[in-house]
Amino acid sequence: MITLKSPREIDLMRRAGRIAAAARALAGGMVAVGVTTGRIDREVREYIVSEGARPAFLGYGGFPKSVCISVNDEVIHGIPGKRALREGDVVSIDVGAEKDGFIGDCAATYIVGEGAEEARKLAEAARESFFEALRFAKAGCRVSDISRAVQAAAEGRGFSVVRDFVGHGVGREMHEPPEIPNYVEEPRRGADPRLLAGMTIAIEPMVNAGAAAVKVLADGWTVVTSDGRLSAHYENTVLITGGAPEILTAHEAM
Repeated sequence: MITLKSPREIDLMRRAGRIAAAARALAGGMVAVGVTTGRIDREVREYIVSEGARPAFLGYGGFPKSVCISVNDEVIHGIPGKRALREGDVVSIDVGAEKDGFIGDCAATYIVGEGAEEARKLAEAARESFFEALRFAKAGCRVSDISRAVQAAAEGRGFSVVRDFVGHGVGREMHEPPEIPNYVEEPRRGADPRLLAGMTIAIEPMVNAGAAAVKVLADGWTVVTSDGRLSAHYENTVLITGGAPEILTAHEAM
């Protein structure tokens, strides 16, 4: 069931969102040649805890780390470890923070150094797909309006959108109704709820340089592109209002 947040709950979500956004910015600022994904994870965890919050991903469904760090052909849910970043790597960083019972969830993609032109265009396409979709994150629109905007923006730039994983509602739980797909099929399958003031949703385009197909590695977590080509991810937690949407994870991260 979709839950509408009260003014007090929205304020609590703003606090969680600010922490998650600052953690994402911290992680993005660390992306450099030679830095390990494990080091980024440790520093983000320490920051979130220092803010009196909890890393929302740590232990979620058994996930072993505080940050999802996905490199190159890894789409989402990459597990940080000993991997040292290299020049040109495409690094998607997904962060969640829980504060006073509410969760902020956000992600962005960074390039190590200059990077290849395709990598830069891909990361920008993921980001721009989010902001195109944000135009429809308002009361009276439907979930499919967001989905259609993401798909059109990504595919219009020559990329594809992942269909096996979607955006979602977020609040007291990491994943709440409704699901927010990054594509739409005509006729749309299943429910297509209308957006209402007080809804809080995570819009998160996952954009591939090649085909949309993905697979999960043997670790049970890391999702990679089936064709081995690059992927990028961009996400913010968004509040639906009676007017313009509010990005609750608003610290710019590109």
